Amino acid sequence: MARQNKDTKVSKFRLVLIEDQTHKQIWSFRFSKANFLVSAITICVCVTAAFYSIIAFTPVRTFIPGFPDADARRAAIQNAILADSLENKMKMWEIYAVNLRKVISGEEPMKIDSIISLGRTAGIAGSGFSESQDSLLRLQVMEEEQFVISGRKSRLLPIEGMIFFTPLKGVISQGYDNVVHPYIDITAPANSVVKAALDGTVVFAGWSDAAGYTIQLQHSNDIITIYKHNQKLLKKTGDKVTAGAPIALVGSTGTLSTGDHLHFELWYKGEAVDPTKYINF
Repeated sequence: MARQNKDTKVSKFRLVLIEDQTHKQIWSFRFSKANFLVSAITICVCVTAAFYSIIAFTPVRTFIPGFPDADARRAAIQNAILADSLENKMKMWEIYAVNLRKVISGEEPMKIDSIISLGRTAGIAGSGFSESQDSLLRLQVMEEEQFVISGRKSRLLPIEGMIFFTPLKGVISQGYDNVVHPYIDITAPANSVVKAALDGTVVFAGWSDAAGYTIQLQHSNDIITIYKHNQKLLKKTGDKVTAGAPIALVGSTGTLSTGDHLHFELWYKGEAVDPTKYINF
């Protein structure tokens, strides 16, 4: 019985700090195996928590090799925003391309729901449209259609992205000059058909002594086209026309005309631009 008590006795240890010369005890610490193990684990946990807090919540973490600094994170966020914006722009261009093919083939433009469905089945929008993107697109289209003069959806495209219909196939007898001649003259046989360059509305159709029979079209995106010296006008003021629709016949009317030709002007945001940069004559 005495031997069992002796075996179950807890072993004690003492850690003593003694001065070398005088052998005077300076510090003493008594502990057992269990206390030492608990203390060691506690110290390790505290040290680990302290290092984690320093690295996670202080600027020290920026000194870790491979950890992005503030500039790198800012650039990453800006790139993500730019990528999302470009993706949305590509989807808008894809929608525009689908509708453009329908218009060129003489069919009615597709509705937004039909275009989204076509994009999912044919793969023109591989990632698809989320409900939020669909709602934003619908809201944008509704806002754009409030003041559309052509009666069709307004497309937020620069003039470089517009597809023009050639008003008249012929020879350019006098080219564009920004100062002297801010338009072009196209020679063609008399009574050749002049066609609208874009969808639009006739804002003027009439006669002037200098320009003869003149017709002017207002298009979306602040674009205006003007056709002068016609022999006959086929549309009147207020008519809505589609791209490629006949609007006049080539002639030589007006005091400034010296032969059968079309005087063609292209205006963008209140400034005359060179039509040959955007239209193949």
